[in-house]
Amino acid sequence: MFILYIKERKAWILFFVGLQIWLNFILTLDIAFQDIAILYINLVYILSFLVFIWWRYRKEATYYKELEESAKSDSLPEGKSSFEKKITSIMEDLILVNNEELNQLKVQHLEENDRILSWIHEVKTPLTGMRLIIDAVQEHPLQEKLEVEWLRIHLLLDQQLHHTRLPSLEKDYLVESVQLQKLIHKEIKELQAWCMQKGIGFEIDFLLEVVLTDQKWLAFILRQLLSNAVKYSDPDKEIHIFSRRDETGHTVLTVRDFGSGITKADLPRIFEKSFTGTTGRNTAASTGMGLYLSKKAADKLGIRIIVDSKINEGSTFSLQFPLKNEMTNIASR
Repeated sequence: MFILYIKERKAWILFFVGLQIWLNFILTLDIAFQDIAILYINLVYILSFLVFIWWRYRKEATYYKELEESAKSDSLPEGKSSFEKKITSIMEDLILVNNEELNQLKVQHLEENDRILSWIHEVKTPLTGMRLIIDAVQEHPLQEKLEVEWLRIHLLLDQQLHHTRLPSLEKDYLVESVQLQKLIHKEIKELQAWCMQKGIGFEIDFLLEVVLTDQKWLAFILRQLLSNAVKYSDPDKEIHIFSRRDETGHTVLTVRDFGSGITKADLPRIFEKSFTGTTGRNTAASTGMGLYLSKKAADKLGIRIIVDSKINEGSTFSLQFPLKNEMTNIASR
């Protein structure tokens, strides 16, 4: 603080130094002054200036320290001098304007979210009608193609719905015992048409684990991982799904595909918003939002996502669930 104050008062110091140089120049020209008199005058001036600087620092720094502390107390210091009171008044006006703008943005954001949610629910009605029409189609090849396209629209709407609700996840949070096997089978059934089109099967082992989490949001995370596994798997391949307990006692659920994989350069960025990567650019259906939303939701649920991938060998996504005591701390946030 003191060094910063000295830098701010650089003009004072330069003025004093210049004045001292001028004074010493005049005193040197005047033979009436001896060396001892010049030294005495310089010492008195320098000491007086240092005392003045310290006094001003103590007086002004008090206000600056109060400003720093006001960030914790949410109240600005009143200030003692007229200049300090003026600064406080200006800052209060700026804070008031910023708060008004922030409130307006919050209202606009809530209105936009409500509009998006309303639109999603409106679109679901014709989408349900399309499902009934598809089920009535007699030609199996045509029905299969329509089902896949319907599924893609359904997944995109579901992704947008959860994207809109994600900021308020804590308000829509229910911790319960979830059977992984039951949930996995349900999500695989939703992707059945797509899997049949690509000839993709599932090998499921050791899914008897029960985890404490929010079932709806866990289903969304699994939906993103499974749809990505199907999307990037080569035709006629299998997707392996299994669970285990790691050395720390955490339940770990793993989804492994044998598709195109993720390049080493792209791997650190796969959870970034709208990042599609090298593999995603080759797929028109890739939005770069699935893994981003999955990571955001997983963080709020206390679930750790672990990724291992090699190009042309496939990708492995593992969900490490929190322990019971860890889940209690997360739920009480």
